[in-house]
Amino acid sequence: MKNNADLTVDLIADLIIIGAGPAGLTAAQYGARAGLDVLVIEQLAPGGQALVIDVLENYPGIAPGKSGFEFCQDLHKQAEDFGARFLTEQAASIESLESNFIVNLSSGKTLNAPALILAAGAKHRRLDIPGEEQFSGRGVSYCATCDGPFFKDKKIIAVGGGDAACDESQYLSRLSPNVILVHRRDRFRAQKALADRVLNNPAIEVRFNTIIKEIHGAEKVSSVILETQGRGVYEETADAVFIFSGVIPQSSLVPDAKKDEAGYIITDQNMASSIPGLFAAGDVRSSPFRQVVVAAGEGAVAANSAASYLDALKGREY
Repeated sequence: MKNNADLTVDLIADLIIIGAGPAGLTAAQYGARAGLDVLVIEQLAPGGQALVIDVLENYPGIAPGKSGFEFCQDLHKQAEDFGARFLTEQAASIESLESNFIVNLSSGKTLNAPALILAAGAKHRRLDIPGEEQFSGRGVSYCATCDGPFFKDKKIIAVGGGDAACDESQYLSRLSPNVILVHRRDRFRAQKALADRVLNNPAIEVRFNTIIKEIHGAEKVSSVILETQGRGVYEETADAVFIFSGVIPQSSLVPDAKKDEAGYIITDQNMASSIPGLFAAGDVRSSPFRQVVVAAGEGAVAANSAASYLDALKGREY
């Protein structure tokens, strides 16, 4: 733990937001509109996982739908227009010091703010099967819109059974008429509308009760080993494997915050964590339903709660 005498601060803000997905971008907008000096830290491009959404068709008020990239650009511009600042950096660690949060960046810079919103989202979960790491970038991918165009009219294996698996398989089916979606259970866990769309798509063959055991190839993916209940283990030729097997919350920056069994941060209805002044929103937060609209709503609530917290610190709570 640092003390005031040892601390050199490069940037000071009222509110630091770590992560610039829909939750972080919305929080930035609402925080700035509330008159706060908001600083957003994002190591990649603003937008997070929403950037790779092919068509965002179920966000209220956006009809017809727009691409996730366009949507995130709009959110970013709104936040900047209201005065939020953005810094392309990676947060390495967070410390608590006398009602302030010290954010240490991987570049060596140090940030200081009395309130912090963690909206770092989640990263793709790996299958940890033979060949996955070896062929990553050579036929193995976790993003259909990023890498799908490389496999136009090729044979594609997709893995997963949630919203992302169904949504991205739909996208892949527009590039190739030969998509096989394998899922280890006997039904999808995706929203019914998404699941039905996949099941009725002639370009997608769905294989339930199927797991992928290995990925084979030489310079690139050439086949996979599958195991299907009732059929046993067999080899299937393939040009690409797209893995949509869930995500891991990026909550390691706050090891002392209360979390659920999966590592998601537990908050109250105000998005407040177990650590005073620390709020969480979006995919890093424990929630029964993960959607862009939910993340945006949580970001707005978190920013409002952070503003109220800061007013209380200054003795001017309404």
